[in-house]
Amino acid sequence: MFRSLHMKLVLIMTLLIVSLMTVVGAFLVNSVVSYYIHDFYARMEEVFAQDTELVNDLRSSTQGEENGAEMIAKILEANNGALGVDGRSRNYYVLDSTGQCLETSDSQSDPVLDFQSLNLSLALNGRDGGYECDASDDYMDVAYPIRRGDGDYIVYIYDDRASISELNSALVDLILKSLFFGLAISVLLSFLMSKTMVIPIEHLTEGAERVAEGDFSHKLEVASRDEIGVLTGTFNTMAQRLQETLREVQNERNKLDTLFRYMTDGVVAFSAAGAVIHANPAAEEMLGRPIPVASEETGDEPSYNYEFLFGDIAPLDAVLAVEDDGCLSGTREVGGRSLELRLAPFYRERQGGVLVLIHDVTEQHKTEEMRREFVANVSHELRTPLTNIRSYAETLVDSAGEMPPHMEKNFLGVILSESDRMTHIVQDLLTLSRFDSGHSGLKLAPFPFGQAVQDVYDANRMEAQRHGHDMRVLLEPDLPPVIGDRERIVQVMMNIVSNSIKYTPDNGKILIQAGRIGQKVWMEVSDNGIGIPQEDRARIFERFYRVDKARSRESGGTGLGLSIAKEIVDRHEGSLRLVDRPGPGLTVRMELKVEGPSHEAA
Repeated sequence: MFRSLHMKLVLIMTLLIVSLMTVVGAFLVNSVVSYYIHDFYARMEEVFAQDTELVNDLRSSTQGEENGAEMIAKILEANNGALGVDGRSRNYYVLDSTGQCLETSDSQSDPVLDFQSLNLSLALNGRDGGYECDASDDYMDVAYPIRRGDGDYIVYIYDDRASISELNSALVDLILKSLFFGLAISVLLSFLMSKTMVIPIEHLTEGAERVAEGDFSHKLEVASRDEIGVLTGTFNTMAQRLQETLREVQNERNKLDTLFRYMTDGVVAFSAAGAVIHANPAAEEMLGRPIPVASEETGDEPSYNYEFLFGDIAPLDAVLAVEDDGCLSGTREVGGRSLELRLAPFYRERQGGVLVLIHDVTEQHKTEEMRREFVANVSHELRTPLTNIRSYAETLVDSAGEMPPHMEKNFLGVILSESDRMTHIVQDLLTLSRFDSGHSGLKLAPFPFGQAVQDVYDANRMEAQRHGHDMRVLLEPDLPPVIGDRERIVQVMMNIVSNSIKYTPDNGKILIQAGRIGQKVWMEVSDNGIGIPQEDRARIFERFYRVDKARSRESGGTGLGLSIAKEIVDRHEGSLRLVDRPGPGLTVRMELKVEGPSHEAA
C-alpha cells in the first residue's frame, strides 16, 4: 500500500501536519498555563505590595474592634475584583497564626487546606509567602501574614486552576477540531501536490519502459521548467542519443554481418569452451559441410565443436595460450581445394574464444604452377630457335669458304626463319603483357561484320587452295555492323581460320559461317582436321599450350595465338569457345555484342 509514491507523499504530509499541530498544541497549552500563573502572581504581588492601600487597610484596626478576622474578610470582599476571587476556583482564607480558618469566601462549610504548600508554611512561620509555584502543581496560592491590632492573621489566596483546566480543555478541543479539518485539507492538498509531482514521474517511468523495450518513437512533453522538467528534457536527450548510438551499433553490426556473409575468406568463431558462435557461408563452402551455431540442440554434439573441426590443426588450449598479435597456422586439402588456416585467440570482457580464418589458396597454387610452366615454356620456346641459330652460325663460321654456296644459303635461311620465329614470340608476349597491364586499349568504331568475315576468307583462300582444302563461306543476309576494334577482331578471325588450315590434313574441308542471334553476331569455323582431344580442350586457350607440340613448331606456331584471341574477345565482352559436335575435326565459335563492349575504350 505504502509502496506507491502517492501514498508516501500523502503519509508524509499527514505526519507533518499531525506533528506540527501536536507541537503547536503543546506550546499553546503550556503558554496558557504559564500566562495564568504569571498573571496570578503578578496581580498578587501588586496587590500585596508594601504600603498599598489594601495592605494598610488590612493592618489598621478600628477602635473597639472585636473580630479582626471578620473585618479583614470584609476588606478582602471589597477587593474581590482586584484579587480575582470568584468564590469558585479562586477563594480567600483568613487564618489565625495556627492555620485555623476563621473567614473564607469558599462556599464549602469545611474547607480543607493544603498545609504542605510552601507559601503557606512560610506564612505560618511569620515570613512572607513567595509569589511563585511549581507549574506541575494543580493549584496556585499566596499566603501573606497580617498583624491587625493585637492579633496575627494570615491572608491566604488559593486558586485550584479550574479555569485554566477548562480553558485548556476548550483549547485542546479547538486544536483537535482544527487538526481534523487541517488533516482533511492537508490530505487533499498533499494528494493534489503528489499528483502534480508524480504524474511527470509516471510519464518518465513509462518513457523509460518504452526505451527499455526499444521504442524511441515517443518523446516526453516538458510541461514545466522545474527540476522535473529539466529531468524530462535530459531524459529526452538521453533517449535520442541512445537511439543514435543503438542505430550506429546496428549499422556496424549490419556491416560486419554483410562483411562476414559475403567475404571470400571463411571465418569461424568459437567460444572458450570450443562451441561454434559464428560461421559465415564461405567457411561452410570451403569445408564442404554446414556449421550451425551452437545451441541447446547442437551444443553438445561433437560435430559442432572446435576439436572436431580443427583439432587436428592445433589444440584449443594451445590457441588460447597464444600471445597478443600472434597466431597459429596450418593447411588442409578439402575436395580438391588447398586451404590455408590462421588460428588466433580473441578476448572480450570476462570471456574470450578462438577465431579461425580460412583462405582458399587453390588459385594461387594454380597461378604459381602456371607461372612456373609459363617461364619454362618461354625458356624452351626461345632456347630452341637460339640453339638452331647458334648451331647453323657455328657451322658457317667453321666452314667459311669451304661450304657450297647453295648450302650456305640454306643455312642462312634457317637462321633468318628462326629469328623471325623468336620475333613473333616476343611480339606475342608483348601483346599479352599489354593486355594484362591494361595498357592496350581498343579502338572502338562501327564496322560491317559480314564484310570482315568475307575479307578474312579472301585473305586465306590462296593458302587453303595450296593445301588442297575445300574452304567455303556462308553468311546470313543483312548482317548488322558491330561496334568494336576491327583490326583486333580480324586478327582473331585470321588466327582461327589459319589454325584450321594448318591443322587440317591436305585436301580437307573447311566451312566459315556467320550470322546473328538477337543482339549478338557470331562466326564459326568448322573443319574435318585432326581436332583436339576432349581432355585437352579445357586448356586450349592457355599460353604456350599445344596439343601436338612437334606439329605446332613445324607449322610455325608460337602457342600464344589462341590466348591472344581469347583476350581480345573477352575485352569486347564476347565469347570464344569450342563447339561440341559429332564426327572428326573441330568447330570454333566466336560471339560478339552488336552494340560493342559496355566499357569505354582506353
